Amino acid sequence: MTRYFEVYQRDGAARKGKLLLAKTVETPCILKTEKLTDQTQPIVYAGSLWEISTVDKAEKRLYQLRKNIGDNRLIILPHISLVPDISNCIPENLENIASHSGAIGRIYRKGRNPTEDVDLYILEGAGVFENNAKKLLENILDLKNNTPPDTALYLPNIGLPENLAVLVYMGVDVLDTTKATIAAYNDIYLTHAGSFHIESFSEFPCRCNVCTSVTTLEMKQMNKRDRASLLEQHNINAMEAELAMVREKISRGNLREYVESQCRTRPWLTALLRLLDREYHYIERGTPITRNTDMLANSGESLTRPEVVRFARRVQERYTPPELDVLLLLPCSAKKPYSISQSHQKFSLALGKYRKFVHEIVITSPLGIVPRELELTYPAAHYDVAVTGHWDAEEVQWVCGCLEDYLSKHRYTSIVAHVDGAYRQICERVADKLGLHIYYTNIGTLTSYESLLNLHKTIAGLCTGRTVNEKERKITIMRAIADYQFGKGAGKILVPDNSEIKGPFPKYQCFYEKTQLATLIPQYGTLAVTIEGAEKMIKRNSYVVHINDFLPKGSILAPGIIEADPTIREGDEVFVIGEKAMGVGRARMNGIEMTKSTRGQAIDLRHVKPK
Repeated sequence: MTRYFEVYQRDGAARKGKLLLAKTVETPCILKTEKLTDQTQPIVYAGSLWEISTVDKAEKRLYQLRKNIGDNRLIILPHISLVPDISNCIPENLENIASHSGAIGRIYRKGRNPTEDVDLYILEGAGVFENNAKKLLENILDLKNNTPPDTALYLPNIGLPENLAVLVYMGVDVLDTTKATIAAYNDIYLTHAGSFHIESFSEFPCRCNVCTSVTTLEMKQMNKRDRASLLEQHNINAMEAELAMVREKISRGNLREYVESQCRTRPWLTALLRLLDREYHYIERGTPITRNTDMLANSGESLTRPEVVRFARRVQERYTPPELDVLLLLPCSAKKPYSISQSHQKFSLALGKYRKFVHEIVITSPLGIVPRELELTYPAAHYDVAVTGHWDAEEVQWVCGCLEDYLSKHRYTSIVAHVDGAYRQICERVADKLGLHIYYTNIGTLTSYESLLNLHKTIAGLCTGRTVNEKERKITIMRAIADYQFGKGAGKILVPDNSEIKGPFPKYQCFYEKTQLATLIPQYGTLAVTIEGAEKMIKRNSYVVHINDFLPKGSILAPGIIEADPTIREGDEVFVIGEKAMGVGRARMNGIEMTKSTRGQAIDLRHVKPK
């Protein structure tokens, strides 16, 4: 529980928040280490228990310190920094000092039960985990899994401009200038691209006030103390400039792309990001369902980013294809959604009247496979990838796995692939493994007259089975999106049999017995549900939030929530139920945060119906 820390924006595990102290501290932030004992600062360190020696003395110091600075400054409680050979000699009760009133920061130690009155946790000895990606991640995950989601995380003595973005992406809220100061006294010049000895520079790459006031030669000729002072100022400037960039990336929702480039500055940071992606449930639960920016897939790590893995998993677990006998596999296009691209429009014209017999799936990297019904749904219509004509082995393996999983679960009488290059290689590899026969229709180039004619003739010769008319196709699209968004079976609830889909594509609206249940939002490819649709979905008991005995208006804060579905993610459409009202709105935090947080906006409510 926290009274002084509030998160208001998230991007993966990264977040922007506020420490609501005498002076509001925006997080992520950098603390100036030398000022932590200054009682005029918003965050104050109370000292080491090695200095205080007894609990009674520590209690007295804390009492006097709190009296001097007031409740609205955060006190980092006294603690003992332990080393393995003497840890058993320290009485445990020395670290169980009463927290008193006011904002509190406390050292987190693995194996100790965390208290509920803490606003900030400090990961003990974080600096020793530099260059040890596995151990750092293990300790952060242990802390995050055993502390409330609305407390801040402080990693001392590890922050540098080069690693700041990756650390914040992992969920770190507070860093300090310790490493910047130490680097300065060792003649190390810090940049976001790495750390360099001052002797290696002929020209400063930075244009901060320090670097424009002195030349490299002049700095090299200074005495040690003066040079260190200037280097320290620059190093702190470099950290603060990098932090400003990271905060902006969080605001724009594209921190991940920046992290994929920044992790290249050091091998251990690349390892850290790769290990983090393996902790899918941790990083995914903080990742919004949709974003306002395109998703750029610029590196191999893009294949394992949470949005990509989540899309692939939901296609395998939640998607139900239409009951058709013929599957047509197509390549992706640069323009999104695929259906408005010139190539896909030519494919559609070539299919002509036989399109109603065919189920279409688009093969693509990094998403794997995209059923035509989900081509609007984030990130299928919102990604961009570097096109070279060459696919890496990892890309081929990932997409093969997605296609193989799908064709293992869903059987077709005939499979046609209008593909070339790596797309055909993927189809052939999967067909060989599963023992399937695929008809390949490309002759020369995919959009040539000969290829399109061959596609038409092949499909015409295979299409004798089940069909989907225009009305059924619209229902299929809406049901597929509902299942993807809310889970398998949701489509038949929000889009019942005999539903009427009104409006031009993609602005579909679902009506049942003259009552509107849902609207397709083209911007994200998700459904906005009406209050009548919410009444039907609440019975399903998924994406449901239970609130206290009050009539909500506008938005719902976390303290008003009793229980929330843990599968809820930021940006999800959620269904609210309480003793006095029911409603529907958009989640502003995930379901676990809704249940466990004591501050922050949980739901942006759109419709409310009093009971």
